[in-house]
Amino acid sequence: MSEEQQNKEEPISPLKKLRIQAGLTQAELARLIPDKAGDKTLSQRAVSAWERGEYQPELTIPQVKALCKALGVTLDELPDDFKPWEHP
Repeated sequence: MSEEQQNKEEPISPLKKLRIQAGLTQAELARLIPDKAGDKTLSQRAVSAWERGEYQPELTIPQVKALCKALGVTLDELPDDFKPWEHP
């Protein structure tokens, strides 16, 4: 079953949708976002948890900028909530 078919059957995270449109894996996206200290990058596990709706990220301004740049979206286009929602 393709990812597109799966998305129609199960809730999808708006973050996951943007990440797929950007052609990134969770690990690739995580490597593009600095940690809060700016020394390292985030883990794939963090991006996965956001997409599953386990928790909402608390990002610094540099992290938000990096996320927007990685996804190719503006701040206004970034969803307010990353947890999965049902497709109509």
